[in-house]
Amino acid sequence: MKATPAQTTTRPSEGELFRRILGSEWLTLHPDIQARFAKNPEVGQPLYYNGVLSELSCSGLGKLFGHITKPMIAGALIPYTDHDFPVDIEVYSKADSTAIFKQRIYRLHNRAPIQFTSYMQESEKGEVLEYVGMGLGMKLRLHVHEGNLYFTSDGYFWDVLGVRIPIPGILTPGKTYLCHRNDNTQQFNIRIEIKHALFGTTFKQVGVFHDLNNDSNRNKTS
Repeated sequence: MKATPAQTTTRPSEGELFRRILGSEWLTLHPDIQARFAKNPEVGQPLYYNGVLSELSCSGLGKLFGHITKPMIAGALIPYTDHDFPVDIEVYSKADSTAIFKQRIYRLHNRAPIQFTSYMQESEKGEVLEYVGMGLGMKLRLHVHEGNLYFTSDGYFWDVLGVRIPIPGILTPGKTYLCHRNDNTQQFNIRIEIKHALFGTTFKQVGVFHDLNNDSNRNKTS
């Protein structure tokens, strides 16, 4: 069930949530990544990141999933293949919510921009949940390896009136794996792969991103 964590005097940040979930393992995370996630997106003051995806790809099954789910969760599963195109990310909060919202705009070649917004929050059981639209979401497990942050999905669900109904893995695009790897204070790279238990890799994204929140480009919204 969705839960509302105790109200705090500051807005939520991914770092606050991840620190609670990782416990002592948080201390093994690269200091640049700790600092990056610890920033709080105040209401009306989003955090901005931009980058370039060197690879966006999907299998035949992935393309099918992408088109079928487009009316419900447009942008969550992109049914196209492209390379070397810009992506803008905006992380923000809302006055009436403790969730952390993340909007992505993918500017593929020769296509209209694709916008996708998800939000992340902690359940009453201390789980990290990411919702992608229409009550659909996934539970995430976090771990640190060589100072970098890894996310692995641990089941998809459909949230109906606060009740999480599990979705059989065979009916999903597959398990999601994400690595946030640090390059330097202002730069990081992301690799996302979704792998189906029977049909292998269905989706992949690989890209390099820049933190715009400590430089003269802070207020650039592209």
